[in-house]
Amino acid sequence: MVRKIENATRIPVPGGKIIDEYVGRVNSGDDRISIAHMTAPAGWDEPAQAPEFAEYTLVLRGTVLVEHDGGVTEVHAGQAFACEPGERVRYSCGTEGAEYVAVCLPAFSPETANRDE
Repeated sequence: MVRKIENATRIPVPGGKIIDEYVGRVNSGDDRISIAHMTAPAGWDEPAQAPEFAEYTLVLRGTVLVEHDGGVTEVHAGQAFACEPGERVRYSCGTEGAEYVAVCLPAFSPETANRDE
């Protein structure tokens, strides 16, 4: 069945990052996948996590820095990155901020993100 999703749900997070979820547990009730548009201000970062989901991210503007066991990978506008379930990562962005789309399989949830406190 085709479902048109008219609007996103804005999910509040600390640090000035904006998350607009189009598909996922909050906006569409889907637990198989989540698709969210994110906008992060200059210098934004978040705690490390070892999520139980795979995450695929397309950077639209700016640079997303991905810290992982192998070092730090810079992902620029027009590039994408993928993280496997259980892989420890920490996201941040450069001085110009970043805009990106994240897809999580299964859908993102705070409980399965396994973020450091």
